[in-house]
Amino acid sequence: MELQLSEALIRRLPAYYRNLKELEQAGVEHISSEALGQRMHQTASLVRWDMKYLGVLGRQGHGYGVRELRTCIGEVLGLNRPHDMIVIGAGSIGNAVTRYPGFSEDGFRVTAMFDTDPARIGGRVNGIPVLDWKDVGEYLKAHPVRIAVLAVPAAAARETAGVLEHFGIRAIWNFAPVDLQYDPRVMDVVNVHLSDTLQVLSYKIAHHAGEWEEA
Repeated sequence: MELQLSEALIRRLPAYYRNLKELEQAGVEHISSEALGQRMHQTASLVRWDMKYLGVLGRQGHGYGVRELRTCIGEVLGLNRPHDMIVIGAGSIGNAVTRYPGFSEDGFRVTAMFDTDPARIGGRVNGIPVLDWKDVGEYLKAHPVRIAVLAVPAAAARETAGVLEHFGIRAIWNFAPVDLQYDPRVMDVVNVHLSDTLQVLSYKIAHHAGEWEEA
């Protein structure tokens, strides 16, 4: 039976995976719920609850096996199989996504980029071909890609997403500065607003500067 996870737990899973991956690379074989919780700024009881929900139980005196737990969470996240992606927009954000090495380590592979700028079409970014946007339909018919990275101006985002949905894209990682509305029965969208996190930092600086100076 497929796990039905809460949205909150789904959002915690990547952090679990990242921390366990770092621990494994450091040679750590076992970790307690307390130690894992401290790394993630979570309570030990929440860690134990999350792991129990996933069907993973720690051993008394040993805790959780780091590799086994990372593998389990990776399978829940779907990282046990490769995911091909296309990037729409060969500008700064599109280039940054294509060049980031961490995605390929987790099985995400950019197979092509698309743009409307003749100066970019025909070139390559990190070995990935930049193709003409008008050819995206033919490409997707020949390559069963399900994930698209949207790195286009806000004005073009909704129309572009509609075209991608029409040609079979079922998940969009949206970097355009606009929230995309979508039918969850057909597609999943994650809207990423880079300025939001900076604005959170701005708030904290504005409201905690006095406390920091006192400390």
